[in-house]
Amino acid sequence: MMEWKNIFRGIAMGASDLIPGVSGGTIALVLGIYHRLIAAINNFFSRKWKDQLGFFIPLGIGIGIAVLSLSNLLEWLLSVHPQPTYFFFMGLILGTIPLLLKEADYKQKFKPYHFFIVAIAAVLIILSGVYKGEETGEVVHTLTSSDYIYLFFSGWLASSAMILPGVSGSFILLILGVYETIINAVTSLQFPVIFTVGLGIFIGITIMSKFLHYLLRQHRTGTYAVMSGLLIGSLFVIFPGLGTSWLVTAISLLTFLSGWILTIILGKLEST
Repeated sequence: MMEWKNIFRGIAMGASDLIPGVSGGTIALVLGIYHRLIAAINNFFSRKWKDQLGFFIPLGIGIGIAVLSLSNLLEWLLSVHPQPTYFFFMGLILGTIPLLLKEADYKQKFKPYHFFIVAIAAVLIILSGVYKGEETGEVVHTLTSSDYIYLFFSGWLASSAMILPGVSGSFILLILGVYETIINAVTSLQFPVIFTVGLGIFIGITIMSKFLHYLLRQHRTGTYAVMSGLLIGSLFVIFPGLGTSWLVTAISLLTFLSGWILTIILGKLEST
């Protein structure tokens, strides 16, 4: 049976994965489908693969719609209105952290070393943001075979981050210097580049999901501690600073509250 509301979930996940610093895994947590997503990916490569199609087909349609239709809009928002846009996603992330900690039952299960794990994970993400630099890399129009190999492994590495809450796949592409090339390929429909990166993403997600499935089964509390730290650290990574305009600051605060409230509403809807 097709889970058609996954189309809207896919649109939200696809849109977030286009933005450096924002994780599709975070949005999956907000929407309440993170564990279902990890389990479905694992079961897809088993005898139960047919049972997962009702989950994946609508989700894939939504992600495809977002990537193809929103890449230009998000590129425009980030270039023209970066502060309000990032503040909206900061609100989403901040609203997700309490949901994650509640699901982890941290008051009962967290030991002192779990809080240390949270701090270490947060610091690692913050440091990655400090050393990423400001350059996104130039768009490469003429690609050699070595460029395609690099794009394949870039997609592989980025996809491993995409399903980790708090770690952005686009952020990894930014660090690797291929973000602009891939966004340009999507907006101009350069299918060889899209296929190469897409294949890397597919393989990376497949491998990483199995690892995460194992961690959530065998080391649940520690895994939640790492995820919480990654989310906390990502707040610092995507913080765009405060502009000199009071109007922009006021709008940013409104978008921040909108993201935070939206997380609470979605959390309640998905729990019913």
